[in-house]
Amino acid sequence: MRKKTKRVLLPAALLLAALFLAACGNAELRDGVYAGRSGEDDTGAWAEVSVTISQGKVQACKFISRQKDGTVKGEDYGKINGEISNRDFYEEAQLAVAAMKKYNAEYLKAGNLDDVQAVSGATNSYNQFLEAVDDALKTAKK
Repeated sequence: MRKKTKRVLLPAALLLAALFLAACGNAELRDGVYAGRSGEDDTGAWAEVSVTISQGKVQACKFISRQKDGTVKGEDYGKINGEISNRDFYEEAQLAVAAMKKYNAEYLKAGNLDDVQAVSGATNSYNQFLEAVDDALKTAKK
């Protein structure tokens, strides 16, 4: 009789623990849309995010990196006067643009900043992403 009790209690205890942990995770973040911003890097560039929380989980995240003048780093980032005058500089700049999309996608997939991996050559963008998301989540925490 004692063996049957253990067989029933152990799975029930594991289920209760899992439900408790899941409930705690959902209770940590308030639903809503939260903005965050990174500090400026040594060139004056900065990043911003908009994080959407629903049912205690990140459902959407929009990451935008800006140059010192506020211009969005996009397909023209790395060009000078609309032209690619330095191919290496342009390719490095575009690596950062591609990395921004990767960071955002990894975060949405994993739901955890610890699982977002830095891209070699785009560590400024990585650090700004982490900082901006952290800033947004500070506001979302209960």
